[in-house]
Amino acid sequence: MEVALKTENIEKYFYDPVKFQVLHNLGFEVKKGEFLTLVGKSGCGKSTLLYILSTMDTGYSGNLYIDNELVSNYSLDRLAKIRNEKIGFVFQFHYLLQEFSCLKNVMIPALKLGNKSKEEIEHLAYEKLSVLGMAEQALKPASKLSGGQQQRVAIARALINDPLIIMGDEPTGNLDSKNTNIVFDIFQELAHNNKQTIIAVTHDNDFARNSDRTIEMQDGKIIN
Repeated sequence: MEVALKTENIEKYFYDPVKFQVLHNLGFEVKKGEFLTLVGKSGCGKSTLLYILSTMDTGYSGNLYIDNELVSNYSLDRLAKIRNEKIGFVFQFHYLLQEFSCLKNVMIPALKLGNKSKEEIEHLAYEKLSVLGMAEQALKPASKLSGGQQQRVAIARALINDPLIIMGDEPTGNLDSKNTNIVFDIFQELAHNNKQTIIAVTHDNDFARNSDRTIEMQDGKIIN
C-alpha cells in the first residue's frame, strides 16, 4: 500500500521554564486509507506530535514526509498551501463560525484554496453535507445545531478540499456515545471507501480499539 505520511527521527524540546524533551526519535509510516489512532496518558506528547504531523508546528528536528514529499524545511507559506490541499482538521471543539450558515462554514477552506468557482464550491459543500446527513440543515446558522450536528458540519468542512489526510484532535471528546459512534462510522467509511487517511488523537478506548491501528505513547516515546 502507498504511504500517506512518514516520520523519521522526530524530536522536539520545550524550553520554558527549562529545557525538556517532549518527543524522542519518533519514526513510523501511515498508509493511504488507514485509520490510525494515537493514544496515551495526558502529557505523553500525542497532541504535540499531531501538530507536527499537521505541519502547524515547525519547531522540531527530524523528517516529515507527506505524500512522499519531504516538507520539514518548507517555508510557512508553502506549508499553509500543503495544509489546505492535503490535510483536513477535526478538533474537539468544532470552531464553526456561529453566525454563518452550515453551508458557508463548509465552503471556507475551498474558498481559501481558490481552485474552484464559488458555484462549484457551493455544490461541493452541499455534497459533503449530504454525505454526513446534514444537507437539510445547510442554510441554518451553526448556532442553531446540537453539538453532534456541529461536529458533523466540522467534518464536512474538513472534507471540502478532498484531503489526503484527515487529522482529528479528540474529535469525539465533547460528544455523547451515540454521536461518538456516528463520527467513528464516518471516519471508517472515509478511510475504507474513500481511501482517505485518518490520524486521530483520542482518550476513548473503544474508539481506538476499533480503529485499524493504534500507536501508544508514553513520555514522548512510542511504546506500542
